[in-house]
Amino acid sequence: MGEEAYYIDKISDYIEKTVLAEEEKGFNQMVLYGRDVTIEDIVGNAKRFPMMAERQVVIVKEAQDLARTIDKLSSYAENPQPTTVLVICYKYKKVDKRKAVYKTIKKNGVVFESKKLYDNQVPDWIRRVLSAKGYSIAPKASQMLVEFLGTDLSKINNELEKLQIVLPKDTQITPEHIEENIGISKDYNNFELRKAIGARNDAQAFKIVNYFADNPKDNPMVVTVSLLFNFFSQLLQLHGMTDKSPRSVASALRVNPYFVNEYLTAARNFPMRKVSGIVGALREFDVRSKGVGSNAVPQGDLLKELLVRILA
Repeated sequence: MGEEAYYIDKISDYIEKTVLAEEEKGFNQMVLYGRDVTIEDIVGNAKRFPMMAERQVVIVKEAQDLARTIDKLSSYAENPQPTTVLVICYKYKKVDKRKAVYKTIKKNGVVFESKKLYDNQVPDWIRRVLSAKGYSIAPKASQMLVEFLGTDLSKINNELEKLQIVLPKDTQITPEHIEENIGISKDYNNFELRKAIGARNDAQAFKIVNYFADNPKDNPMVVTVSLLFNFFSQLLQLHGMTDKSPRSVASALRVNPYFVNEYLTAARNFPMRKVSGIVGALREFDVRSKGVGSNAVPQGDLLKELLVRILA
């Protein structure tokens, strides 16, 4: 159960493929979907005996569709059929841990909670997944994926699998590979905008923002404002630190050490008072980008106005 569906799917797929031999699956493996069955249907199937095999497997996918009646499973969980492997895939939400159904399943089975990763944890997850497959990835390339795809591990994994099809093993995946195969611009993205603003490279920052204004569907303002807000909030935290060694900064801000110099440069270019004002401006423009008090100003124009405020 949990918000991150990726691991729930991985575990259930592994059980579906490996617990039974191929010749046993026909009679002893069943995949059900929460929207199509009742708890009584699930229990009825789980209580069956296996045919010509040691065990049977019953997998219930999209079990969150049974949220209103899931409590009825507790009586079966109190005395489960020992020859049945029953897998309940409860995605995007959690069963209340105070309820009997959770306690009995935890007592007589296994509960795995799949938690959503934070933005700063995803690049390391990408690195580990690729390393297991014989690939490596440049820090900037992984950052591009996170900024473009967010923290949805299934989406990211799909794109990584595409890269593995076209690139040989032992390849280091670069921003160029991301641009060529996934379609994310290596020069015009939120990562490069943040870098240009931090370095006070006004010309480059305006070039990127103009690109965003011309391609609003691929570069929604709400995402840009959110990422800049996080960046300047981290700069506020950095200004309050006494130990500004690269290791301490990376640990405190939860950023890859590769990017620490960008933060230190930005902190030199934006004093604490200025950063505080920018954080306030980002809050204002976040509201305006959602249509409050903006008088139907195009988002590209709003973004240009915001950049002028930041660099003033």
